[in-house]
Amino acid sequence: MKFLKQVGDYAKEAVQAAKYIGQGLSVTFDHMRRRPITVQYPYEKLIPSERFRGRIHFEFDKCIACEVCVRVCPINLPVVDWEFNKETKKKQLRHYSIDFGVCIFCGNCVEYCPTNCLSMTEDYELSTYDRHELNYDNVALGRLPYKVTNDPMVTPLREFVYLPKGVIDPHDLPPGTRGAGKLPEEILQETEK
Repeated sequence: MKFLKQVGDYAKEAVQAAKYIGQGLSVTFDHMRRRPITVQYPYEKLIPSERFRGRIHFEFDKCIACEVCVRVCPINLPVVDWEFNKETKKKQLRHYSIDFGVCIFCGNCVEYCPTNCLSMTEDYELSTYDRHELNYDNVALGRLPYKVTNDPMVTPLREFVYLPKGVIDPHDLPPGTRGAGKLPEEILQETEK
């Protein structure tokens, strides 16, 4: 009787092991049918979406030191240093800085700026070895970064969500091909009809 119990336990364990192997292979086969997501990073970069919120660009000449950006920021992040000019009876901007080590990239400062001196860029490569290097002053904020599509050292790739229907490989797209979705203008035209 003891021998039959041992054979029965062995058979149950073998069936359970086969079940676990089947579950693991089902996950593997599921991933084999998906699109490839590998991007050879330093040499290939994904083109960010149109509304991507990257590093903030600042134009010193447009700023009127109204400090709206500081008031709408959830963490009071931008540092605006100004002095009152008695001759013109206006604020005169002396220094502007943002610490991107603390910034949450919400975009409120860009949205509420009355003079449009702030704008979001496609720059997402802000890694440094020293956290103090992430504190950008008005000179560093004024530098425009390379766009991924204009950088001669990089092959730009479309994000896989924006590929045309049925296309899997972003490397072989002819220039000017459209994505699978509709543009906002097309959606408005459909709703008007």
